[in-house]
Amino acid sequence: MSVCNGDDPRVHDIKTKIRVIPDFPKPGIMFQDITTLLVDAKAFKNTIDLFIERYKSKNISVVAGIEARGFIFGPPIALAIGAKFVPLRKPRKLPGEVISEEYVLEYGRDCLEMHVGAVEPGERALVVDDLVATGGTLCAAMNLLERAGAEVVECACVIELPDLKGRERLKGKPLYILVEAH
Repeated sequence: MSVCNGDDPRVHDIKTKIRVIPDFPKPGIMFQDITTLLVDAKAFKNTIDLFIERYKSKNISVVAGIEARGFIFGPPIALAIGAKFVPLRKPRKLPGEVISEEYVLEYGRDCLEMHVGAVEPGERALVVDDLVATGGTLCAAMNLLERAGAEVVECACVIELPDLKGRERLKGKPLYILVEAH
């Protein structure tokens, strides 16, 4: 299990900036709202810095961000570690030729797409999103990258909902998170 060092005061600060909204978007859901983290420049910077510190010496050439919140955290990490950013998008959002990966959600099916040629065989990739719940989206992202020939080094999320056991679906792939939400 790879959770950021809880003794780091930045982690506590990040955790306090994530607002929990009960019953959103539907009853029984405790929504982890990162917008309150993003509007706090220090906490947002600390979030990015913790990821940069972990990945700057891991020889990663691709940071793949999952739509939409992976687009917030992925690009600054990619720039800082000298990697390219590859957006993994919902269907029909990318122009040009794409490869797709369909996956099952608790409430139906969804799909991620990536441009053909965005990733070269042998590249080392990091998958970034804001939150891991059941792990379905992260699995689809890893499958997409691996089908293109990339080696997925790790998945990185700001928040994990451990009760939903998403980590167990990742086929042993390392998952790095900053905070756990219960």
